[in-house]
Amino acid sequence: MLWYEILLRLGLAAACGIVIGLEREHRHQSAGIKTHTLVCMGAALVSMIQIQMIDDMIKQVQMDPNLANVLKSDYGRLGAQVISGIGFLGAGTILHNKGSVKGLTTAATLWAIACVGLAVGMGYYLMSVIAVGLIEIIIITIRIAQGTLQKKHGNKLLEIVMENKREAMNFINDFCLTQGIVILNIEFIESDDGNDISEPKKSNIVNTYQYSILLPRTMKLVNVLAGLQIEDSIRSASVV
Repeated sequence: MLWYEILLRLGLAAACGIVIGLEREHRHQSAGIKTHTLVCMGAALVSMIQIQMIDDMIKQVQMDPNLANVLKSDYGRLGAQVISGIGFLGAGTILHNKGSVKGLTTAATLWAIACVGLAVGMGYYLMSVIAVGLIEIIIITIRIAQGTLQKKHGNKLLEIVMENKREAMNFINDFCLTQGIVILNIEFIESDDGNDISEPKKSNIVNTYQYSILLPRTMKLVNVLAGLQIEDSIRSASVV
């Protein structure tokens, strides 16, 4: 394989990895541009190694026909190892936290970009470019559609009564962060002594706030309420 062909294939593999990695990086995922680029280039390199090994084997057989029954090779052997081996890297991007699973899409894009890299390394340029375009379209369009549906069905308004405002708010922020819940707005309702929100509060004064939140599509509201009510500084949490 000539040097410019090697450069072309690795360069195209890097470009494909960057395209998909940019989208994942924009979504603040653990596997971003560098990971996707290296995976795609690595897969392409494996394909090129496989092709070069077969070319070398053919040359040896041509030089000595007696080796035809001895030397065996398979075009897909190394590629199959890449496809199965990338699962370990994909599994590392999947996070399981208190019943919430994250990173499945990133794991899937890593597996897909590895397959694209194999195709580039084998010289299937048109197939590779079309695959990358479709992967990008699928990720973006489905995310937009899911976001629209989520805004329609995932917006919830909670009324939370706090006995210790600082501790309760810190707990709510941490809870929402770990569960992938987006806090859209916080509105002060009342306190037991009628003071304004701008005035300092004592830790034993009860305050009522309304939280406007956006739930992930896989999360149930009853689980959110149960998770909030386990905190001692929160007296009650209910849906408005």
